[in-house]
Amino acid sequence: MPTTNATSESTGFSPAEHAAIKQRAAELRAEGKQGAKKADGLQAVLESIAKMTPEDRLIAERVHVVATANAPGLLPKTWYGMPAYATADGKVVFCFKNAGKFNTRYSTLEFQEAARLDDGEIWPVSYALQTWSPAVERKIAELVKASVS
Repeated sequence: MPTTNATSESTGFSPAEHAAIKQRAAELRAEGKQGAKKADGLQAVLESIAKMTPEDRLIAERVHVVATANAPGLLPKTWYGMPAYATADGKVVFCFKNAGKFNTRYSTLEFQEAARLDDGEIWPVSYALQTWSPAVERKIAELVKASVS
């Protein structure tokens, strides 16, 4: 199964995806105060992703797409400058920590206390992400769904 390597050239969001994101932000702003807050959070996440290195940006964009598709009830926001997804009351469920931010070897998807991943007495809450592939996408989708179930 072919994989997309984070070091390959990233085309980022497609023009259609960019247009849809901008349209959704405008819709949220039109909803009033709560909608404006949601739109501002989405804009902050997109700006945070845009500032990343191409390698980190490729993975962050895909995480964003998977997160919004599999946990539509979570609100995008930045958390310590990182893309994060939170409950309506502002509790961060998970965030994407890009390698370039802290000069680490790999980016991570980190689940916080609000995530519902509890499984017995011990369970993982941080996952290293070096490349993007269909298998990685499936695993992230499963984790995101589980974190809000």
